[in-house]
Amino acid sequence: MRCLVPAALPAALFAALLAGCATPARLPSEPLARADAAVERFVAGRQLPGAALWIERLGHGSHHRAYGQRAIEPTPEVLDESTVFDAASLTKPVVTATLVQLLRERGQLDVDAPLQRYLPGCGGADKAAITLRQLLTHSSGLPASLPGNGAGDWAGAAPAERIACGLPLTAAPGTLFRYSDVNFILLGRIVEQAAGMPLERLATQALFAPLGMHDSGYLPLRRLPPGRIAPTERLPGGAVLRGEVHDPTARKMGGVAGHAGLFTTTADLARFARMLLAGGVADDGHRLLSAESVALLTTPQSPPGLAERRSLGWDIASPYARPRGSLYPATSFGHTGFTGCAFWLDPGSRSFFVLLSNRVHPVGGTNVLPLYAELGTLAAQAAGLGPRP
Repeated sequence: MRCLVPAALPAALFAALLAGCATPARLPSEPLARADAAVERFVAGRQLPGAALWIERLGHGSHHRAYGQRAIEPTPEVLDESTVFDAASLTKPVVTATLVQLLRERGQLDVDAPLQRYLPGCGGADKAAITLRQLLTHSSGLPASLPGNGAGDWAGAAPAERIACGLPLTAAPGTLFRYSDVNFILLGRIVEQAAGMPLERLATQALFAPLGMHDSGYLPLRRLPPGRIAPTERLPGGAVLRGEVHDPTARKMGGVAGHAGLFTTTADLARFARMLLAGGVADDGHRLLSAESVALLTTPQSPPGLAERRSLGWDIASPYARPRGSLYPATSFGHTGFTGCAFWLDPGSRSFFVLLSNRVHPVGGTNVLPLYAELGTLAAQAAGLGPRP
């Protein structure tokens, strides 16, 4: 259909109306169709019961779909895009690292300050050199996880902090990359101490509500019907986790932790991605993060000499960077989650993809790492990077 614009208008108004007649840019269909087929192939291969996918390039539109089943046990349920997923370790960059920057902007945290400034009782002289930067880049020298996840040995956030602070270092701070839940357990406690409020409340007030991420948060059963939440693993006693965090350490901490506990949707994470790729500005035009915070979250911040590169929260180049695929550049960044989640963003092309799934339902043992890499390559092709398939 032709677009008719009267010529007898002020020049600025004429140009604006003419621009509005232009055909909007669209994502190419072929890589999107291949992305759909890739997810459907993994569902058919029983590597995950279902999933939701979102691919977007700012200014060029988005592609989002749901596939397969939300639940297999005890009753099959078809998955739709309103499904809320346990996002596992996506909690680390999306929630904890972002809140650290918000508190840094307020003058309440210094990322180069020692851990013991904020948690004075955390270890002795062995931990005096650990900084928040090292916690955020997984270069603190702390081990990967807390011991003692058996029933009855401990419970609660304060005991988790005490155990973490008592762990022996496995390397001198700043000398070794080791991906570690312990780092972000401590960061979650630091955020709470600095803000003077529980982590779940701060996340809602300072992050989710301002961005319109209304389906995101901790402890989803307090605000959402169970039927919207994708279940995860069947426990040894036969019960299926639904709305309770899958990560056993976070579950013992009461469902709220710096390393896990976020429940969210692809639409909400798309809002978050657009904010980061727009330089900290939300969809409604208000600024959530400063340009400095965005830079700290999206560019390498690891100690010199380490081959693995991390921002203050996100993966840039490490053995865990499978979702980059083969075409996204070294300046892209992202993260994964144990439950079957991948999130990768590219500032250069202003594009991203989000995959949320419950691959651990009803039992674990599946492998979706090849799917992450395939989707990363196809999302990059949809953004105009490299040869199209």
